[in-house]
Amino acid sequence: MENSTATGGSAKPQSPEQKQAVFKEICAKWSKLSEQDVSALKGKSELVSQVVAKYGIPQIQAQSEVDALLKGRQLGAGG
Repeated sequence: MENSTATGGSAKPQSPEQKQAVFKEICAKWSKLSEQDVSALKGKSELVSQVVAKYGIPQIQAQSEVDALLKGRQLGAGG
């Protein structure tokens, strides 16, 4: 299936609507993160750091949860 988003490779740039949908999912999952916190994130590693800081969970757990939520999608400009 050529249309599969589960395959690796280079990620396509996200439209503003796709980016907003990702931000909404993040805010829904981690309510301690404000919309301002989320919109300021520049990448997945920053999101992991914020989740660790706000929720006090181990980094490996935060990384796993972030990966599961993003499902290969980029966050911010650099992913």
